[in-house]
Amino acid sequence: MKFTLSWLKEHLDTDASLTEITDRLTAIGLELEGVENPADVLRPFKVARVIEAGPHPNADKLRLLKVDDGSGTPWQVVCGAPNARQGLVGVFGPPGTYVPGPAFTLKPAKIRDVESFGMMCSYRELEMGEDHDGIIELPEDAPVGTSFADYAGLDDPVIDVSVTPNKQDCMGVRGIARDLAASGIGTLKPLSEVYRSGVDPVAGTGEAPDVRTDDSAGCPAFHAQNVSGLTNGASPKWMADRLKAIGQKPISVLVDITNFVSIDLGRPLHVYDRAKLTGGLVARKAVDGEQVLALNGKTYTLDASMTVIADDAQVHDIGGIMGGEDSGVSDTTTDVLIECAYFDPEHIARTGQKLMLTSDARQRFERGVDPAFLDQGLNIATRLVLELCGGTASPVTRSGTAPVEPRTVTYDPAYCAALAGIDVAAAEQQAILQRLGFGVDSASTPWTITVPSWRRDVAGKADIVEEVVRITGIDAIPSTPLPRLPGVAKPTASVGQLQERRVRRLAAARGLNEAVNWSFISDKEAAPFGGGDWTLANPISEDLKVMRPSLLPGLLSAAKRNLDRGAGSVRLFEVGRRYFKAEDGTSLERATLGIVLAGDKVSRDWRSGKAQAFTAHDVKAEVLALLEAAGAPATKLMDFAPDAAGPGDHYHPGQAATLRLGPKNVLAAYGTLHPSTAKAFGFKPVHGAVMVAELFLDGIPLKPRGSAMREAFAPPALQAVTRDFAFLVDAKTPAGDLVRAVKGADKKHITDARVFDSFAGQGVPEGKLSLALEVTLQPVDKSFGDDELKAIADAIVKAAAKLGAELRG
Repeated sequence: MKFTLSWLKEHLDTDASLTEITDRLTAIGLELEGVENPADVLRPFKVARVIEAGPHPNADKLRLLKVDDGSGTPWQVVCGAPNARQGLVGVFGPPGTYVPGPAFTLKPAKIRDVESFGMMCSYRELEMGEDHDGIIELPEDAPVGTSFADYAGLDDPVIDVSVTPNKQDCMGVRGIARDLAASGIGTLKPLSEVYRSGVDPVAGTGEAPDVRTDDSAGCPAFHAQNVSGLTNGASPKWMADRLKAIGQKPISVLVDITNFVSIDLGRPLHVYDRAKLTGGLVARKAVDGEQVLALNGKTYTLDASMTVIADDAQVHDIGGIMGGEDSGVSDTTTDVLIECAYFDPEHIARTGQKLMLTSDARQRFERGVDPAFLDQGLNIATRLVLELCGGTASPVTRSGTAPVEPRTVTYDPAYCAALAGIDVAAAEQQAILQRLGFGVDSASTPWTITVPSWRRDVAGKADIVEEVVRITGIDAIPSTPLPRLPGVAKPTASVGQLQERRVRRLAAARGLNEAVNWSFISDKEAAPFGGGDWTLANPISEDLKVMRPSLLPGLLSAAKRNLDRGAGSVRLFEVGRRYFKAEDGTSLERATLGIVLAGDKVSRDWRSGKAQAFTAHDVKAEVLALLEAAGAPATKLMDFAPDAAGPGDHYHPGQAATLRLGPKNVLAAYGTLHPSTAKAFGFKPVHGAVMVAELFLDGIPLKPRGSAMREAFAPPALQAVTRDFAFLVDAKTPAGDLVRAVKGADKKHITDARVFDSFAGQGVPEGKLSLALEVTLQPVDKSFGDDELKAIADAIVKAAAKLGAELRG
């Protein structure tokens, strides 16, 4: 929401400085986005007089000027403007001045072999308009040497505030002025003083407009008034200047009046050219498939849930959002119908989302405009049209009824201290509420407070406290320490929370960087992962619409952004929730840890040579370490090739697997990202293969929380023994199955087993693989004898044979 300081002071009688006003805006909940003063960039430009003007010696279309800017020494300037002449008073930019229009800094230059210092400027070059036919001409009595910004009265800062959705009353300058006045920054001027043309009804003559509403849900009230015999031209300077200052482009006086009233009072309006209408106007539901050409030049296809304004022939307006081109006003318009309607906020929001169409009107209507301001808003607009365009007005037609039933809240002033911790005197609370427009009956306690019609957000006593506190100031709330319970605080983290802490710390310790992504993703991002079970009805963006079925979409997008910005190696993880629909239709959240490894595992180096990419073994190592930290029985986990239970279509089918506790309980999926999924997220061949993994933390059996004390470490008294075994196995046999079988051969003495060599080739039958294992044996009571070692070795060979493995000779 943008407005100028002078515009604010049209409604607010105050001597407060700009800094005092902006500080107070933030203090009362209207966060300051920024302040820009257009005079700052134009202050170096001076009012100057052309004291000599002659032809350029080397160019017929150029003039050689001597310019006096009050500095004492005239400047020589080469100028191509057709109106450059002796005696002209204009705007001069000396060397070193930044010119905002063409965006360059003036420097001494030679133009056709003649030196030129500075520039005589046009309106377009100063970004003050589109006129570029000649240089600016000022009155002859303009004071030479004065800053042009000061002379032209451009020193009017533009204030930009962020208005929260609940503060619909501050979508107009008057609402902001009301809040400032309530906080003690001046007083709010009467509306009749702001609009000197009047705010009272216009006594019209002739036939009233033919309008009605047939959609009481979407458009409860439709008011209209005709003005005939008017002249539509350019807006007056004061109105055009205010609109341009906040980034609005003046179009014509009729259009500008509606835009001005919308920004000034938060009351959107629309003006129709009556010559382009067929019959009367009606607010109704659209017919499925109806189309309208909107003012933005786009054609929209409507459905039966949308409210439209139509005549006997066609739709002319997407109700409360945007008008249509076919009935828009033009320079030749002489007869208009001014619409001032109330549209239901929920209907406006749903229509805007379906059409993906936003506008200033939609922003105001979907937050909720003042339903009691229909008549006065129409009165102000009609009087402005009569004052600026002429013509005669008709009587007003009113169709439907706006929701203006009084709303009251029962409130005890003591509740402010109880809820907010700040003790505000009852009399001061009453004064604050009354300055904000609330009606307060304080004859007895509790009070009866009447909510103003423009405060749709106030529904209960907590809202009343919020109003009192924000105007009093959050800073006034005393800092009060919480009471401390006696004794030593007991741990409150659950077993699941402790599990997440462990895996977070270990992942970071292993060199992974934690990412925190939205729980919402787009339909496009969810599609490679089977789509989402839950879609938001009112998303803040189409890109944040689906509750994520996997953590990988967010991590992949983050990895791609980092690679695009020059990161050579990306190692990301995230701990969060995935969202599904349970069989009974309720929401199901699953705790998950996601991992993405992309780019180079090892950069190129004189010792190792070329850069090395990540492999599925790298991501599996991360998965195993994190599963162990999460409490999974790592020794009992089994590798499974892709099947119906996992890992999913977004994994490369030949380079992925799952780790399971039993055949059905999938604890993790890992491997190479499927090329089609990588392409969908924008990865290119130059990025190499992307490794991904998902750890399903909710599938890991958790032990009940016990003592935080750990048993003291007791190292073995006897030295461990290692023995090597080489087995011939089927090439398709997972090495993990063999390791698991060997470990199970003698659980008392075998403490570890690992593969240290894999070989296929000469001496190994086709279809077979030679796997060499190092087995660690730990004696317990006494050192191993030969017989004991042989018995353990025989047990290992026997266990391996159950998998079809043969001991190599």
